[in-house]
Amino acid sequence: MLRNVSYNNSIISNEIEILVGKQFTILERIKMKGIGSSNLLIQYSNDKINNLLNLDNNLNKCNIEIRPKGIIIRFKVLLETYALVMPYYKLKVFKGKSDQYSLYKDEYVMKLKVKNLNDHDFFKKISKFRISS
Repeated sequence: MLRNVSYNNSIISNEIEILVGKQFTILERIKMKGIGSSNLLIQYSNDKINNLLNLDNNLNKCNIEIRPKGIIIRFKVLLETYALVMPYYKLKVFKGKSDQYSLYKDEYVMKLKVKNLNDHDFFKKISKFRISS
């Protein structure tokens, strides 16, 4: 599910919470040593996302937030923020080259370039949550 989350809309917030659950509490975040990724470079995306990303000339970056039942990939286009919501039961993660991960959900595809070891550890954390859910 791809949604514009720039504005506080309770309908969209409820849709997201139904799919991937509510945000973790501060104590849970501390125990997990963080639930968000650093900025990741988008190297490839499907046509729907790519058409949005081509609207501006900025570097295509995103970040990922872990939720109890899935992940949210957020990226900015012009002055708008978009969220790609991926529940764990539909999420497929593949490690490509040494610095690339591919995320698949239905018709959505994103290939992300990681920068350092912390990013690799973050994707391992996603895999653990995916397996345990």
